[in-house]
Amino acid sequence: MTQNTAHEEGHEVEVLDHNGPPAVELDDALEAVAVEANEKDGAGTGTSRPRRRRKALLVAGALLVIALVGSYFLRNLFLYQDTDDAQVDGHIMPLSARINGQVEEVRVIEGQMVHTGDVLVVIDPKDYRTAADQAKANLADAVASAAGSRWSVPVASAAAWSTLDSSETAVHNAEAGVEGAEQNLESAKAGLLQAEANAEKTDSDLVRYQQLVAKEDISRQQYDQALASAKANRAGVVSATATALSDEQALQQAKGKLLQAKAELRGAQTAPQQISVARARAEAANAQVEQRRAELDQAERNLSYTIIRSPVTGIVGKKSAEVGENVSIGQELVDVVPLDDVWVRASFKETQLEHMRPDQPVEIKVDAYGRSWKAHVTNLGGGTGSVFSLLPPENATGNYVKIVQRVPVRIDFDRTPGRDFNAEGLLKPGLSVEPNVRVR
Repeated sequence: MTQNTAHEEGHEVEVLDHNGPPAVELDDALEAVAVEANEKDGAGTGTSRPRRRRKALLVAGALLVIALVGSYFLRNLFLYQDTDDAQVDGHIMPLSARINGQVEEVRVIEGQMVHTGDVLVVIDPKDYRTAADQAKANLADAVASAAGSRWSVPVASAAAWSTLDSSETAVHNAEAGVEGAEQNLESAKAGLLQAEANAEKTDSDLVRYQQLVAKEDISRQQYDQALASAKANRAGVVSATATALSDEQALQQAKGKLLQAKAELRGAQTAPQQISVARARAEAANAQVEQRRAELDQAERNLSYTIIRSPVTGIVGKKSAEVGENVSIGQELVDVVPLDDVWVRASFKETQLEHMRPDQPVEIKVDAYGRSWKAHVTNLGGGTGSVFSLLPPENATGNYVKIVQRVPVRIDFDRTPGRDFNAEGLLKPGLSVEPNVRVR
């Protein structure tokens, strides 16, 4: 500090340069010198005392202001921590194509405000609408087939059990027929034996009658009767032989029928398996219905994918889709920045974190608008920024230089219940802010 000295009637007055006390103190000093000069000259009229009081009041006011300002800065120094290394952060939602096709419409431009459900891009839906219609027809056909298969199960069951019962009855009847044929054959054989015995007797009698008739011991009439009886008995043998042969053939036929009935019974005994097959066909038809229904659902989803809507309320960032462009699955078309899900990512020095804790109140000043938002500390990062950098420091190399590290701190804005947050879209990711955290 430099000082200039002036001499006025034997008194010295110190004048400070621009780095000295305020101008008020300089005026007070000059006024004091003038008062003393007046008193020396005998020109005092009793006004020196009020001037001294005024001077004292001014000095006291200046000291009070300095004390208040100093206490304010000291208070802020101990109660608050701030940084200018902070910005608004948020999500960027890249909307991509889920199907292949040609872009038919693009209904937004970059920077446009969109709301949830607004149509952004339309892909040509003709092919996918045709596929959906075909899937509907296939589903209807499968449903009809499944209905027929379901109705065939009870019909097949009734027919199978009925066939089984009929086959068992046929086997019983065939067995009875075989037994009857065997009995008839035995009877025919007995009749044949009897006929042969009768024929032998009459033949013997005929020989005797021939001798007797030659001697005329018997009449011709008796001989004729013996001859007739012999002929009749021989005819009876022939008839009994034919009957026996016929009964033997009937027995063979009865046995054949029995074998056929048993074969049919074995086929009819597969009734449970036949019913199981019918049920399996019905289940297969039902599975076909589910498959066709899944194909229809997929076709309808593909058709819905031809319209790309905004999932959130936000602002269109980058738009790469153009009308007539052929897009493929996964190709990015539009970026949407949601406005209701933003926060502040601030990097505080490690020396500022001694008293910083989650849920502490924060005042966020946004440089772009010159206004503030209320917020609170959500969490302190899991490590310093250098740890997560592309090339983290290697302090073990021996070239270690200690520098103050910065720790990322997430700060979330306070939101009023029942009101849309950031409805005006003022808070955008990337804006510079200055958070002021009250740590005590």
